Amino acid sequence: MFRSKAVSLLKPIHLMSGQPNLAYKFIHPAIASHGHCCHRRNVDYRQRYKICPGSAGRRTLSAPQTKVMAEEELPGVLILDIGGTHGVLENLAALLKKHFRLITMKEFLENKKEMSKKIQSIFVFECRPTIDRELLESLPNLKVIGNSGVGVDHLDLKMISNFGVKVTNTPHAVADPTADIGMALMLASARRLVEGCQIVVSPDTKYFAVDWLGVDVTGATLGIIGMGSIGYKVAQRARAFNMRILYHNRNRRKEEEEAVGAHYCEKMEDLLQQSDFVMLVVNLTPETHKLIGKKELELMKPTATLINISRGGVIDQDALVEALQNKVIRAAALDVTYPEPLPRDHPLLKLNNVIITPHIGTATVQAIRMMAEEAIANMLAVLNGQPIPSEVFAK
Repeated sequence: MFRSKAVSLLKPIHLMSGQPNLAYKFIHPAIASHGHCCHRRNVDYRQRYKICPGSAGRRTLSAPQTKVMAEEELPGVLILDIGGTHGVLENLAALLKKHFRLITMKEFLENKKEMSKKIQSIFVFECRPTIDRELLESLPNLKVIGNSGVGVDHLDLKMISNFGVKVTNTPHAVADPTADIGMALMLASARRLVEGCQIVVSPDTKYFAVDWLGVDVTGATLGIIGMGSIGYKVAQRARAFNMRILYHNRNRRKEEEEAVGAHYCEKMEDLLQQSDFVMLVVNLTPETHKLIGKKELELMKPTATLINISRGGVIDQDALVEALQNKVIRAAALDVTYPEPLPRDHPLLKLNNVIITPHIGTATVQAIRMMAEEAIANMLAVLNGQPIPSEVFAK
C-alpha cells in the first residue's frame, strides 16, 4: 500500500455555515499516478471531489457529506465480530464507530427483528461475513456492501445486485503493498533467500557451498499478466531494476506502457515464451480461472519463475506441481493458493523450488488502515447519495 507513514485520513471539516454537516478528507496518493481496476467504475476524483493541497506533497480528497448524529442514530453496519481470529481489528472497529453503529453477526442473530431494520451497510473484512441470499433477504434496508480489498470473487455480484444493493472495493489502498509483495517474492525466489536462511540456521551446516547460486533480477525480462493499478505499480518498481517489461492485458494501456517503457504482448503466449519472471496480477473471474495450466507452463522458459499475487484459482495447481517436480520451470513464488491454507500434506509444501506466503499482499499496518478508510468513504457515499469512488458491477 502507500509506503508513507500511516496517518489518520478521516478528518471532519465543516462545509456549510449554519448546518452541522461533515465531509471527510480521504487521501489517495495512487490517484496522482494511475489507478485502474477491472470491472469497476472509476469516478474521476478531480471532477467529482474537491482536491486540496495535502501535507508532504500529497493531495487530499473531500469525500461525501454526512450529517452529525448521535451514536444511536448512526447508520448500522454489520460486521462479523470485533477482534478474535476472524473479526475486524480493534483499531479498524474504532474507525468504523466514528460513522456507523457497529452490529456484530452475533448481535444480529440474537435480535434479528430489531437489528435487521438498522443495518444499512455491511463491512466485509478478510472475506467475512459470508454474504448469501438468506442474509440479504433478512436485511430490508441494506444499501451497500463495502469490501475491504480489491478482489470480490467471494461475492456473488449478480445476486447482490438483484437485491438493489451496491458493492464497493478499495483498489487505491491495495496497489502499492501488493506490488511490494510481488517484488519481494521475485527477489526472494531469484536469490533463494528462504533456502539460504534455512542453510544458515541449520545445525548440520559446516560451510557455505560456493556453487550455491541464484539468478539475477536486474536486467531480466518480467512479464506482467494484468496491467491494472497493481500491475502498473509492479512495472514502476521493475523499471528501477532495469528490467525489460512485457505485459498482457485485455486492453492495451498505451499511457502506462509509455510511462514505464513496457512492451505490449497481444498474445499471452508471446509473453510466456520470452519472460524470465511471469507475474500474475489479474482478478479471478470465470475467464481467468486456471488461466495458467499445463500448456502455458510448458511455453515458459525452463529457467523461468512464476509469481502469483492475484488469486490461487488463476493457476491449475496440479499442473504447477508437475511442472515444478519435472523442472519444466525453475521455480514458483506464491502469495495465494487454493484453498488457503493448503492441506498440510499438499505436494506444493514439499518442494524446495517454491516459496509460499500466507496471502499477505496487503498485510501491513498502513494498508489495512487505509483499506478501511477507503471502504468507509465508499459506504458513506452510497448512504448519502454521492458519487461512489469505487463501485463494482456484475459482468
